[in-house]
Amino acid sequence: MTERISKYQRFKMMNPIIQFFKFIYLSIKIMVVVAGGHGGTRS
Repeated sequence: MTERISKYQRFKMMNPIIQFFKFIYLSIKIMVVVAGGHGGTRS
């Protein structure tokens, strides 16, 4: 898993578009987590 992340990081650094995609993905993921938290999923 760690090696896979390292390879992905190197790949991401070589591709700014991939980095932008990851940023949007993380933003959506955070929004979903926040929405879930407001929903009362986590006590």
